[in-house]
Amino acid sequence: MTTATPPAPLPWERAGTARLPSLRRRFARLLARVNMDADTVSGPRPPTAGTAAPEIPPGIEELYHHRRLPLVRLAVLLVDDLPTAEDVVQDAFTALFRRHGHRLAALDDPEAYLRTTVINTARSVLRRRRTVRAHPPVPEGHAPAPEEDVLIHEDHREVLAALGTLTRRQREVLVLRYWSHLTEAEIAATLGLSRGAVKSTASRALDALGRRLEGLR
Repeated sequence: MTTATPPAPLPWERAGTARLPSLRRRFARLLARVNMDADTVSGPRPPTAGTAAPEIPPGIEELYHHRRLPLVRLAVLLVDDLPTAEDVVQDAFTALFRRHGHRLAALDDPEAYLRTTVINTARSVLRRRRTVRAHPPVPEGHAPAPEEDVLIHEDHREVLAALGTLTRRQREVLVLRYWSHLTEAEIAATLGLSRGAVKSTASRALDALGRRLEGLR
């Protein structure tokens, strides 16, 4: 019987310095804490008054209940706030239903479709933010809603602050690798990049992230 050969580490996991493995472990621990605390995100929101609930095919409904929360967590790491992340994921499922309806089986990988849609929608959100840049001050005495508590923990602030120093592409590559645990090929397919671009982007991102996290020690 032959023994299966373990998959080769991704290029940025073959770093020649001790700093990068330590950095990766710290980043992974922070993301794991985000995952654990993010279990408090709100459940599926009911239709607003006067809006009929769409008829959802069983396949999409099952996908929604099993994949919505991981997609919301992914979106939070891309757009920095929970309400917007939930809207991004709602839009992704709506787009899936409108485009494929009852023909979900025709999709090779519905989860990959949703993940790509979430990333593209998050990009649109960030573009709008850069254009508007209008953030009114928080009224005195403002108390965050319960679901906002997910973003108040110090670990979340540290992760989001560090990710915020990266370029959009760097942020996406690291989140997909260390949170979604995608392979190099899957990251390339999701972002529409070559594998070489994924490698170089990850290398630059880890270097930038290392400087940021080391500065917080």
